Amino acid sequence: MFALSLPRRKFLKTAATAAAIALLAACGPMPAGQSGPAFDSSKPVPVALLLPSGSGNSGDEALATALKQSAQMAIADVSGSVKIDLRVYNSGADPALAAQMATRAADEGAAIILGPVFGDSALAAGQAVAGRGINVLAFSNNSDVAGGNVFILGQTAQNSARRLVGYAARQGKGAILIAHEKTPQGDLGKRAIVAAASGTGANIVGTVPYDFNGPGVTTAIPTIVAAAKSTGASTLMLTADSAGALPLLAQLLPEQGLGPTAIQYAGLTRWDIPQATLSLPALQGGWFTLPDPGLSAQFQSRYAAAYGQSPHPIAGLAYDGIAAVAALVKSGRSNPFSSSSLTQAAGFAGVNGVFRLLPDGTNQRGLAIAQIQNGQPVVIDPAPRSFGGLGL
Repeated sequence: MFALSLPRRKFLKTAATAAAIALLAACGPMPAGQSGPAFDSSKPVPVALLLPSGSGNSGDEALATALKQSAQMAIADVSGSVKIDLRVYNSGADPALAAQMATRAADEGAAIILGPVFGDSALAAGQAVAGRGINVLAFSNNSDVAGGNVFILGQTAQNSARRLVGYAARQGKGAILIAHEKTPQGDLGKRAIVAAASGTGANIVGTVPYDFNGPGVTTAIPTIVAAAKSTGASTLMLTADSAGALPLLAQLLPEQGLGPTAIQYAGLTRWDIPQATLSLPALQGGWFTLPDPGLSAQFQSRYAAAYGQSPHPIAGLAYDGIAAVAALVKSGRSNPFSSSSLTQAAGFAGVNGVFRLLPDGTNQRGLAIAQIQNGQPVVIDPAPRSFGGLGL
């Protein structure tokens, strides 16, 4: 049975959300915080943290707790050199409330805002404080809401696409066929793969869209198989995730003769979440990206020791935000939270690896490439530990 249950508000999915984004965009472009807001450098740095608490959803509450605890862990780690005054605001999952809380944070002297999580809320928060020179480091992975004074910290489709496409080209498997769902997430993934091919030696030989439902996937299978054969594709890149069409694609494609021995499978999403995905026969030998495993394991161990449970998969983004704030304050810059400071080429050291913010509001992260071998993810191309390395 085919069921779709994508993570809530991870990407822009509904007409109502799209309309809200369009309305915000119509208000004019959000200027970046070029100079950054003024604050008293002799006192602890005022940092606002916008959390999804208050939405009425238990998952959002758990995420809010994890993000707050991760930020507190980071503050404790840097306390010997930088003092941070963390101010927590509950913005739920409502863009209007996120805008209200961002405005309140600005009124109360915040030098920079971390969060919120959801893309529509991040855009609303950024719009609310754009005229005040305050930058927003959102926990979203939706590159469509990045830009101006909104920078996203989440691992993006562009990050994964750059690593996978470049690696495929170097392995002589650069003839890439894309299969993507007809959703904002699928379209974003397709665009990321196409853009990533530029300058790598890879070639996009075809794209096959499919309706985001069971019958739509089933109907598209013969088209995907035919396209792979007619184009001579050596790699099939899938935008689907484990909560969506990935399991059905992995079942039906081999039945039609396009299994892992016929073509290299690669995916933009985490194929190790949930772990059961690793056991799918068609995905054996497949490639996907993940954060630096060694550093991630260290963070997970420390978090569990401090709080008695494993961290939420994106909890580390709050730690990364605080780490970036601390690094910029320690740099001694007169305007540490300006856009030019945030986008320093050297980037920052995070709990999941190196990362840097780009002028367009997106980011680059040092990701590892894993291959599924006997139901386990095995790193076949390690995550770079600095920028300028292979794949970045």
